[in-house]
Amino acid sequence: MLRICTLFVLAMACPGQPAGAQTFSGRVVVIDGDTLDVGQTRVRLHGIDAPELGQTCTNRNGVSWDCGTWVADQVRRRFEGHRARCQAVDEDKYGRTVARCEVADQDIGRALVRDGLALAYRQYSMAYDLDEKGAVVGARGLHGHVMTRPAEHRRNLRDKRAGQNPAPDPACVIKGNINGKGRRIYHMPGQQHYERTTIRTDRAERWFCSEAEARAAGWRRAKR
Repeated sequence: MLRICTLFVLAMACPGQPAGAQTFSGRVVVIDGDTLDVGQTRVRLHGIDAPELGQTCTNRNGVSWDCGTWVADQVRRRFEGHRARCQAVDEDKYGRTVARCEVADQDIGRALVRDGLALAYRQYSMAYDLDEKGAVVGARGLHGHVMTRPAEHRRNLRDKRAGQNPAPDPACVIKGNINGKGRRIYHMPGQQHYERTTIRTDRAERWFCSEAEARAAGWRRAKR
């Protein structure tokens, strides 16, 4: 089982963790299958991917059901209100802290993947690869149903939204996005998150025709 250091000294890291990685703790509030509030920190669990709220699966009788909400409810029953200890790994584009978390020495991510409530997010970590394979063999949880992998589901939604929200000017294709912390970041065609980024003009997001224009308006270029 993954063990998480309990040092709560700023800028001290656990063995094997990146220098500067921080630990934190707090009561759990479940947002969805892989997103929690731990105290005052919004956490995206590292290495797992759960179906989105409202995402549907199909059972063996061909009946569709909201498996995303079901998973969130299962996670809530298990962990809501418990005290979690977490090790920060990264920060995602929405400003959430990506972290590994434990409750009563139980790795939350491993428990969810092992019981078929989430998938191993191999794009970012292979830590739970064998746990998912075991859940598939045992047809546990989601693996007893037909489900689109969450990453593919999100990509399909983005493609649909992008088709409904094209750049108003084909010469102005730089995407000015505002993340969850209010940071203004622009994405160039070809960058890692360009295709998945959508522009919400109702949130003051916008398109730019040049990098100079974006910088002058207060946006900074995405790191990747």
